[in-house]
Amino acid sequence: MVETHVVDVAGLQALIDGLVTEGYTVIGPTVRSGAVVNAPIRGVEDLPRGWGDEQGPATYRLRQRGDEALFGYVVGAHSPKTVFFPSDELLWRGRRTPDGRRVEPPPGPADGQPTQPPRYALLGVRSCDLAAVGIHDTVLTGRAWGDVHYAGRRSDAVVIAVACSDPSGSCFCASMGTGPRPEPGCGAPFDLSLTELLEGEHRFVVEVGTERGARLLDGVPSRPATDADLGAGRRVTDRATERMGRRLDTAGVRELLYGAVDSPHWADVASRCLSCTNCTLVCPTCFCTGVEEVTDLSGDEVERHRVWDSCFTTEFSYIHGGSVRESPSSRYRQWITHKLAAWQDQFGSSGCVGCGRCITWCPAAIDITAEVAALRGTPGSNLPPEAAAVATTEGN
Repeated sequence: MVETHVVDVAGLQALIDGLVTEGYTVIGPTVRSGAVVNAPIRGVEDLPRGWGDEQGPATYRLRQRGDEALFGYVVGAHSPKTVFFPSDELLWRGRRTPDGRRVEPPPGPADGQPTQPPRYALLGVRSCDLAAVGIHDTVLTGRAWGDVHYAGRRSDAVVIAVACSDPSGSCFCASMGTGPRPEPGCGAPFDLSLTELLEGEHRFVVEVGTERGARLLDGVPSRPATDADLGAGRRVTDRATERMGRRLDTAGVRELLYGAVDSPHWADVASRCLSCTNCTLVCPTCFCTGVEEVTDLSGDEVERHRVWDSCFTTEFSYIHGGSVRESPSSRYRQWITHKLAAWQDQFGSSGCVGCGRCITWCPAAIDITAEVAALRGTPGSNLPPEAAAVATTEGN
């Protein structure tokens, strides 16, 4: 039987304090520059208390909820990928010396020995991002040649998940089987999972996922969860499922995309796509990288960095003689086909977790669920019935 407890806001602060005392850098949601971002936090006062968000195609706005919810938003542009798989990674640094050159591992201390990676504790991980971390665990550490940098950050990380209560207009995690409730076995394991309850006492139903999670909770004032608490928590995620903003029909999507190589629809997408790479940068599962080398003006120091790359750039598929995918239509086709079809062949799962970030942060409002629906020949079927009529009207 799953061990469940209830903690209040003071208990959540005690949990954060305990993680900091154990030497963890706690990464959690906070409001900066009009958006919810992931950043180091020290307590509940750093959390987005009372803030929600409004999201849709090319739309993101914070809004005041009028309550004391700490996790009443959905997801921002940041995901755990920015912590475990940063956009810029120093691989090595070289220096000119009197007797030649010296190569130092990052971060290049004087004795030439690499420092240990920080110990991270991620607070507020949504179920879609939990699934994305599980995908990265497979892609980056589960194959013959693992990513040692990712593994170093990931190995000792604490993951505290939070159930979603208010999905946005871009969300479709229910279609992908990745939410809105964190479930054991659906993605990366969580140490603890919180469901925030605002009715009556402001409290959190806490589900223990690992022995480490149980140990962390031992130092936090709590009480056993009652049937009423568990029922209230279940209603939160049931309501979220009913209010999901988008749908994606996954039945036969792999065969659909493989069979649509020559579809004229790709030209329609290309007429709107800016090839800006936003969708791949905010996607929690995209993992393509390139290598950059920089030197100082004297040429005495050089650094090699691994940086995020995107299949939407012409340089990404460049080989001797030119780019393999020169047109925006071929690049969008590559991205969506890999994400929803080829990923299944490579890694045994979909590469999409239904977080909706690619819809929200696309400046051209391109909607992956709408594009799949269009390929099926059923415009509007990606939307709930009440929204389909609106979309049809707007389309006219």
